Amino acid sequence: MFLDGKRALVTGSTSGIGLAIARAMAAEGADVVLNGFGEAGEIAVLRDELKATHINADLTATKGVEDLMGQAGPIDILVNNAGMQHVSPVEDFPPEKWDAIIALNLSSAFHTSRLAVPHMKTQGWGRIIATASAHSLTASPFKSAYVAAKHGIAGLTKVLALELATSGITANCISPGYVWTPLVENQIPDTMKSRDLTREQVMNDVLLAKQPTKKFVQPEEVAALAVFLCRDEAQNINGANYSIDGGWTAE
Repeated sequence: MFLDGKRALVTGSTSGIGLAIARAMAAEGADVVLNGFGEAGEIAVLRDELKATHINADLTATKGVEDLMGQAGPIDILVNNAGMQHVSPVEDFPPEKWDAIIALNLSSAFHTSRLAVPHMKTQGWGRIIATASAHSLTASPFKSAYVAAKHGIAGLTKVLALELATSGITANCISPGYVWTPLVENQIPDTMKSRDLTREQVMNDVLLAKQPTKKFVQPEEVAALAVFLCRDEAQNINGANYSIDGGWTAE
């Protein structure tokens, strides 16, 4: 298994895309550090399944990220995946929601990266991967904070790639379209309210309307690409933004 001896931290990895990535990394031998909220019993099951460590932390606060990184120890593979969403017209967008989304979806990735890089530089190898979104490349109405944060993640990834290019470290992001995860499912009621649509209309006319394949992306598809980016064959893939969106951003 080619990730034997590598320690991988995946933020927001107790469900959805993050959990799929953690499972895929563990399957290749990585020592996985889980992070995220959930029921204690369910997290214990995941720890046993993946032989993983779990660290809970408030990633909307700088100190929370610093605590996470301090407890996690030296990290070889950093996957910045934690995220949240809120859907609202800009004039009604709660400022506290803007602050929380920017902090979790964008600022936490800066803080984890700055704290992980010194060890990666010392050993001359590292992988920084961000779960971005099709919204890192295009916009949708009513998602001002999310779109701003994901565009920021794409930009941060490019900067990291350039700064670390001669250090044996790569930085890339993966931009899925709509993946059937709790994050997507939980935004349906807000979209129903903001657009005065039924659940079925949101599913068919809003979400899958964006994806030419008319299929949700599967978390395991994102995870497979994340694992590939850790391979030696991917050492010259740097600063890239990979779309997995059924053709959405090809328009």
